[in-house]
Amino acid sequence: MLYHLTLHLARSKAYPEGSSKFGYEITAPLDAAGMLDAAEWKEKRALCRVRRFWGDEIDRHGYLIHRPGGSGGATWAIDYDPERAIDDEAGYRLNKHRFAVGEYVSIQDEDDELHTFQVVEARPIEAAEKV
Repeated sequence: MLYHLTLHLARSKAYPEGSSKFGYEITAPLDAAGMLDAAEWKEKRALCRVRRFWGDEIDRHGYLIHRPGGSGGATWAIDYDPERAIDDEAGYRLNKHRFAVGEYVSIQDEDDELHTFQVVEARPIEAAEKV
C-alpha cells in the first residue's frame, strides 16, 4: 500500500529542537511492518514521488528509486533528474528502517552530508488520492 510520509529534520547541533522547515514528503509503498516494499515499488514506481523542502530554498521534486546492491542487497535513493546517471540523494540503510511516526531515518544529500530525520506522518493513501 502506498503511504504519504513526512520527514522533518531531527535534533542536531545546528537545530537542537529539530526543524519542520527542513524535510521531505515522500509517497512510498510500505509493507505491514512499515518497511519500504521493493516488490510494490516495482509496480508503482511512477507514483513514488518526493518533495524536498529546505528552508528558504525552492522545493525540489523527484522520485524515490530502488537499485540492487548496497547494504542488505538494496539501495533506496532520491532522483531529481532522471537524465543523470548519478542519484542525487542516497538513503542510509532505508531498507532496514521502519517508516512509522516517531522513527528516525537518515538521508545523505548531494554534498555528502548525512542528515537525520524523524517521521512525523505516515498515512495510507486512499485510491482516490493516487490520481
